[in-house]
Amino acid sequence: MVNVSVLILARNEEKNIGDCIKSCSFANDILIIDDGSTDKTKEIAESLGARVIHRNMNGDWGAQQTFAIQRAKYPWIFFIDADERCTTELGKEISAAVEKDEKVAYWIKRKNKFHNNSATHGSLRPDYVCRLMPAEGSYVEGEVHPAIITPYKDGKLKGHMYHFTYDNWEQYLNKLNKYTTLAAEKYKNKGKKVSFFGDVVARPVLSFFKTYIVDMGILDGKIGFIFAINHAYYTMLKYVKLYYLYKDNGKL
Repeated sequence: MVNVSVLILARNEEKNIGDCIKSCSFANDILIIDDGSTDKTKEIAESLGARVIHRNMNGDWGAQQTFAIQRAKYPWIFFIDADERCTTELGKEISAAVEKDEKVAYWIKRKNKFHNNSATHGSLRPDYVCRLMPAEGSYVEGEVHPAIITPYKDGKLKGHMYHFTYDNWEQYLNKLNKYTTLAAEKYKNKGKKVSFFGDVVARPVLSFFKTYIVDMGILDGKIGFIFAINHAYYTMLKYVKLYYLYKDNGKL
């Protein structure tokens, strides 16, 4: 085990938190920042030796992650979401990187997994995320799609983590609705302009083409087509919401 603080933001994650913590058994410190869970998230986490601190997120993911960094016990931090799992190979690489103690912000490949389907192209193709870094000088900006800011050079680890994306379509669509609302509000706050034809009509079509053809979602079969359509719908919906925020303050 190595002196690294694993930071996990959670709210009602009793189905995930146990396996997530167990996948990080290489770490001497696991910290859960709990956003008012009403299930057994806290009890499960503490039974596995994790520290749990309660803090309301209030819709600001970046501020919650920055708070977690400030409460880390060790100089190195590793971010992981409750629905993600660290592989054994990645755990060994993280341990080696922490022991080496070179001031680098490491990016890690994340692969999406489902219970009964497979999608490895399009919008759900593997991506790299910045997750392992020294805590000093690091913070997070952004409410919807936060960015980790560090003063360190970038590096990549060879190992990967798994992301267990969605349990069902209701969960998927609820998240789509939530994120498009947050995105539209963020754009409006920044004064981003919106064109009905350019953004509401044309941009979703281009989004579908990129996801399904350029990023090869077509290779994922039926589920690839569905996710490409949904990605186009996500694009349209956030600009529809932005358009009507300007036009009628979001009211129909």
